[in-house]
Amino acid sequence: VESEQHLLRCLVYIDLNMVRAGVVSHPSEWPFGGYGEIQEPRRKSVLIAYQKLADLAGFATYDAFRKTHKELIDEALTHAGTFRQRQSQWTESIAVGSRSFTEMIKEKLGILAKGRKILENETGFQLRESMGTYIANFDGKKDDIGAQNAYYWDLNY
Repeated sequence: VESEQHLLRCLVYIDLNMVRAGVVSHPSEWPFGGYGEIQEPRRKSVLIAYQKLADLAGFATYDAFRKTHKELIDEALTHAGTFRQRQSQWTESIAVGSRSFTEMIKEKLGILAKGRKILENETGFQLRESMGTYIANFDGKKDDIGAQNAYYWDLNY
C-alpha cells in the first residue's frame, strides 16, 4: 500500500473488519485492533511508531492524523453502505496506490507479475492478483504460504 491517502484508507478499512463481521458495532469495542492503539496511544509497551505512522499517512503531527482517522471511521459508520461490503481493492490486490506506484511494484515483481493487471478504481489504482483456483488436494503437509507475492521492501526508518 502506497503511503498517504492510500495508507490511511487501508487502515480505516482494516479497523472496520470486526464491524463488517458483525462482532462489534464500533472498532473501539474490539480490543485487538488498531483503532484503540491509534486513538489512545500507549505510554508503555508501545506497538506503533506514532509519528512515523503520521508521516507515512501525510500528516505533520500525530494529533492531526489521529483526528482524521477518527473522522473517517465515524463517517464510514454514518454512511453504512460502502464499508459494510468487502472491497476487493484491499482483499484481492497486490498493490494499491497511484498509477506510478502500482507500475513500479509490477515492474519489481518481474516474471511474478505475469497475468496481473493494473486496474483503476474510484480512488487510485490497484495491481490485481490473477484469479486462481483453490487447491482442493490437501495432503496434510504443513507449508508456509511461500514468497509468491512477496517483494522485499528496502526502507530504513
